[in-house]
Amino acid sequence: MRSCIHMANLENISIILVKTKTPGNIGSIARCMMNMGLSRLILVRPPEYKNDDAMRMAAGTHEILERAEVFPTLKEAIAGHGLVYGTTRQIGGYHRKNLYTAREAAGRAIPLLSENRIGIVFGREVNGLDNEDIALCNELISIPSSDAFPSLNLSHAVMVVAYELFMAAGVRLPSMNKERLADAADLENFYEHLEKTIVDIRYFNKQNPKHIMFAFRQMFGRARLDEREVRILRGLLSHIEEAIEEGGEKK
Repeated sequence: MRSCIHMANLENISIILVKTKTPGNIGSIARCMMNMGLSRLILVRPPEYKNDDAMRMAAGTHEILERAEVFPTLKEAIAGHGLVYGTTRQIGGYHRKNLYTAREAAGRAIPLLSENRIGIVFGREVNGLDNEDIALCNELISIPSSDAFPSLNLSHAVMVVAYELFMAAGVRLPSMNKERLADAADLENFYEHLEKTIVDIRYFNKQNPKHIMFAFRQMFGRARLDEREVRILRGLLSHIEEAIEEGGEKK
């Protein structure tokens, strides 16, 4: 079940892009944001971002681009935010302090959203954030990736962080199982039917028949059978019994 409070509070998260090079990336990021329930986009010294390339990549999320706020410096862009995360690939030296994965950062940020605006800052496609911009951030996020190819596309990095924020906000997949689980009495009737059929086909180990039956109970117990599934299985057992009877009559 979704947490309506947390989902509403995602409006207090700002995705802040510093000196992004290509308009298409800005459009792609707008789409990522909309997918994950984010709506506040802030741009620092962007290129022309309302052109055809950006709008095409935004794919129906043009309103995020239209509402985007633009600032000449990151210092001005983060004003009004209580906590600012910078994103970086550099994890050595002084960067180790206050450095978190996207999942860790999301877990720390979500509880603060009811009373605070939080900014997530992303740098340029090639060089990321420079040291002066990182110095303006309270904490840092780094996304682990393969040593063989560690560089992430800017929009992909935004999606990873946005996804973790979305999940940390308490989102749950809706239940797709509308069947009622089988009643204990129905299950016992099924086990009795199963045991009788197993005896009829002489499957039991004569030395320890209850051991086999216990194993079947364990297997079907883990399956969490619903009412329909029990009916199907009992129907199968009935057909097995009919086949046994027909075989006996032919002899």
